[in-house]
Amino acid sequence: MHRLYYLILLFIFSLPISLSAQRFDRGITQITFIPKGQWITGCNISYSQHTNDNYKFIVIEGWNGEGYNFSVSPFLLYCFKDNLASGGKFEYTRSLLKINNLDISIDDDLSFSLSDIYTLKHGYYATGLFRAYLNLGESKRFGLFNEVQLKFGGTQSKLISGSGESLTGTYESSFDFGLGMAPGMIAFVNDYTAVEVTVGVLGFNVKSINQTTDQVVVGSRKTSSANFKINLLALSLGLSFYL
Repeated sequence: MHRLYYLILLFIFSLPISLSAQRFDRGITQITFIPKGQWITGCNISYSQHTNDNYKFIVIEGWNGEGYNFSVSPFLLYCFKDNLASGGKFEYTRSLLKINNLDISIDDDLSFSLSDIYTLKHGYYATGLFRAYLNLGESKRFGLFNEVQLKFGGTQSKLISGSGESLTGTYESSFDFGLGMAPGMIAFVNDYTAVEVTVGVLGFNVKSINQTTDQVVVGSRKTSSANFKINLLALSLGLSFYL
């Protein structure tokens, strides 16, 4: 009887092992998509500008002002192993918003106006990058990659509002830290040039903000957030060179 129990237990515990040992061929062929020793470089640049002269839209009765947004982010990676690369990216951003006058009317009893507002902000960021590439089938032109990003940086900004005796100003500085992942798709135009599309999926961010108003009042704010969904605002399209 004890021998029978032993044989049954041996059969039960060996069953998952024998099943897990079976290999299912999905037909995925792993080839060298980015060879070892290749350098990857590129730069993303964006610029937008707006000028408003008595502009009206829905609840906005009149908007007079101007502004712009500018960012540049060169990057460099080295493929230390087939389909694996690491490197870094530097990013500089700058934005300006100037409101001479802005009238907002929601209904007859609720309306207000803003005037003489000027805000200027610029930021610096350094990011460590790690990429893993995956070919699509046996294609050497189209592929996928997953990018892990470790980001450090900060911003400085000033906000000035009012005029004359009512003039007030706030200076603000922040420190940012972030860890995230950004999968993407790559398509080679020729042997050395490729178009890349990336989108932010998940990440963890911490920000510490310090501000001083009229060189007297001091305030601070700390925030942290975790994102585990697709961030369409982090969609990026760029041109890169594989040398």
